[in-house]
Amino acid sequence: MRIESSITAITWLPFGVLDALSNLPLGIAVAHYDEPPPTSLGDLDELREADRFREANELRAWIDVRGGDVVDYGHEGRSVLAGPELDADQIAFPAIEFPVLQPPPSVGDGWVRFQQTVGGRIGLPVPQRVRGKPYLHIGSAQAWTTLELVIRADGTSDGRLVAASPFPSHSVYDADRNLREENPSADFEGWARDSLEGTPWAGGELEDELDRVALRSRAMLDRRRLGAGETLVNQGECGEDMFMLLDGVLHVEVDGEVVAQVGAGALLGELALLGDGRRTATLRAVRPSRVAVLKARELAGSRLAELVQAQRTSA
Repeated sequence: MRIESSITAITWLPFGVLDALSNLPLGIAVAHYDEPPPTSLGDLDELREADRFREANELRAWIDVRGGDVVDYGHEGRSVLAGPELDADQIAFPAIEFPVLQPPPSVGDGWVRFQQTVGGRIGLPVPQRVRGKPYLHIGSAQAWTTLELVIRADGTSDGRLVAASPFPSHSVYDADRNLREENPSADFEGWARDSLEGTPWAGGELEDELDRVALRSRAMLDRRRLGAGETLVNQGECGEDMFMLLDGVLHVEVDGEVVAQVGAGALLGELALLGDGRRTATLRAVRPSRVAVLKARELAGSRLAELVQAQRTSA
């Protein structure tokens, strides 16, 4: 017998939060506040199309039970990031998803515990004063949530919000898509101060190096759009560029076999730079995807490739 369950968290901007932000220069796009999410969730993609939230964490899982024992289980889920609609003359901060974090499930006597963390840069510009300098640093606010779901062999299940960014409001929905709890923040000014700080992805040195590469380009990084089934790079070909997957999903294929699947936020292509210059795998879009291209001239003198490889090896 298969038992399925889910838990979903939505992060949104309540009325009044924008008043906590310092005045921004003219031309910089500022997101609108959101109406409170519905008490019954309904279709998550329709809510995104209506621009009703900033990011959502949807965790789905199942277990197979035979004779009262758990004999199999599976972990699914996704991150849903919304971006504001902008005027043509506005300076925009793009919404960028972080990779979905799904640690291996914990299995006990008649139960399985699943966990999932999603988030990203939500495209909301937040100004912060630079220590010792007479100007502001403006960056994109970050939002994230960690959900936990326990499914038992007796057919019951429980889900909860384990941790979250200090973003103004997170709403949690149960398996029946009904609003279960709300986690608002009354300290909007405190959130604004902390909204650019660290996340469970712990970018650290890698994120700092990526920022340096992006700033060195002095322009918007080149973008590429891939249709479903389209190839980004082919195994064996020469290449000097790296890539950041902004949206979508790519298969990593080695000798014609899929060995991994990567989601938004992944940095790719570093092995060609660290090796003999040839691509070690084919990268193919599972669905329509967008990538930013980090060109060789922008990577010159950078440690980005070796930091990406070190992080992947330690993961």
